[in-house]
Amino acid sequence: MIRLVTSRLFWPVAMLVVLFAINVIAFPGFFHLEIKDGHLFGSLVDILRNGAPTMIVAVGMTLVIATRGIDLSVGAVCAISGALACSIILGSPDPGSLSTVAVAVAVSLVVSVVLGLWNGTLVALLGIQPIIATLILMTAGRGVAMLITEGQILTVNSPPFKALGSGFLLGIPIAVILAAVIFAAAALLTRQTALGMLIESVGINPEASRQAGVRARGLLIGVYIFSAVCAGIAGLVLTANQTAADANNTGLFIELDAILAVVIGGTSLAGGRYSLAGTLVGALVIQTLITTVYTVGIPPIATMVFKAAVVVAVCLLQSPRTSAAIRSWRHRAVATGPQAVA
Repeated sequence: MIRLVTSRLFWPVAMLVVLFAINVIAFPGFFHLEIKDGHLFGSLVDILRNGAPTMIVAVGMTLVIATRGIDLSVGAVCAISGALACSIILGSPDPGSLSTVAVAVAVSLVVSVVLGLWNGTLVALLGIQPIIATLILMTAGRGVAMLITEGQILTVNSPPFKALGSGFLLGIPIAVILAAVIFAAAALLTRQTALGMLIESVGINPEASRQAGVRARGLLIGVYIFSAVCAGIAGLVLTANQTAADANNTGLFIELDAILAVVIGGTSLAGGRYSLAGTLVGALVIQTLITTVYTVGIPPIATMVFKAAVVVAVCLLQSPRTSAAIRSWRHRAVATGPQAVA
């Protein structure tokens, strides 16, 4: 039991359970799922679908933070990606064509790669602090998105594009499937190969990893590119869900939610060891908290306050002092006798 409590995943999962319990009390049908027209509906499905963009961005953010970095530009990349896609679709003679949407998505993702390469170059090759390097794109990116949309909200009428945000595949929301695929791909690449260990080594000690033969610069650039691609995909999902590109509001503050999800999941901002499973739980905690605020009837403007409260609570429970106190209690219980341990 002591080992379970000291696990970094214990408190985020416990917080998620508490939020579920509050929702069940306020709305007894919270866990109810039903199939309408072959599609799965329910509060849990809504949480997964609405939280998918944050989850996608948080996966990329986890790897960046594991290298002792940070990416503040993901919200701006979301806006640029969505603005590009909508402008291409609107400029096409056939906005509802699947090929048009495919071109728009491909161009948006290629530009996301370029933006990630820009961040990675500033951090890995020029040695600029990650928070400053990505702050540059965070600041300029919204302006770039505004230039693409010419300061307007671009509304599109394209069923294939809309399906990215609100469509279903085999009864499951496409946004959820995209998030699951990205999470699974990241987990397989980093945990079933040596890539994860190399990322952690760079985060723990970049100089030592370089001397050990790890190509830290190339690894850093790759991580920032992956983060930008995740942000680009999230931007497409957000824009498709709204069927409009809003350069000012698309992906606004999503970088903060992603960082919160990573921190709640137990990944240290100091770099090194990370947990993709923890990030998944953290993203679910954040989205469930938002849903709880609406369910209970609390004004939405108070959401940020409750997010801060949850983060503070989880971080305090995960802190080294708390873990040390639990271990100390365990040692005293062992010294007292077997019955106390049980």
